[in-house]
Amino acid sequence: MDNLFRCPLPNLPSSQTVRTCGVYIAGALFSLGFWFFIDAAVYSRVNNPGDVHVKFVDWIPGICSALGMLVINSIEKSRLNSNSFSYSPHDVAWKARLVLFLGFALMAGGLAGSFTVLVIKYIVPQYEFPTMYLGIANVVANSLIMLSSVVLWVAQNMEDDYRYDLGL
Repeated sequence: MDNLFRCPLPNLPSSQTVRTCGVYIAGALFSLGFWFFIDAAVYSRVNNPGDVHVKFVDWIPGICSALGMLVINSIEKSRLNSNSFSYSPHDVAWKARLVLFLGFALMAGGLAGSFTVLVIKYIVPQYEFPTMYLGIANVVANSLIMLSSVVLWVAQNMEDDYRYDLGL
């Protein structure tokens, strides 16, 4: 397997400004995602007149998505394409691809879990909108965390011809 992708990826701009903007956009998406969820959690305790509140089951998809984001962004793009690294002689690319797959699986599981919580806890019992917002906010939060992870990974792994790594 020579390349990771079967179709060639478009060349992304390699400016340091674009990279910095990508990191800031990813941070804004991540914080906006957790803001939606924290807003729903606070609303469920303070203003929700019903007996449905945000419990630990609602937190599990967000925890999975956040862990998936950490796993995905700990992998450098260069490790996916080659097996030549000094600290591990064999199958580094295969291991990096496996860890990247597990990170995306965690994030996909978090997003699927938030949809499952929305359907089972809020849609099936036919709650009205102020209560259903708690499930919708969970789905929006996990979607934004997943999107921020992709934006951050792309922004951090842009090729830059003018970048120098000064290491001893």
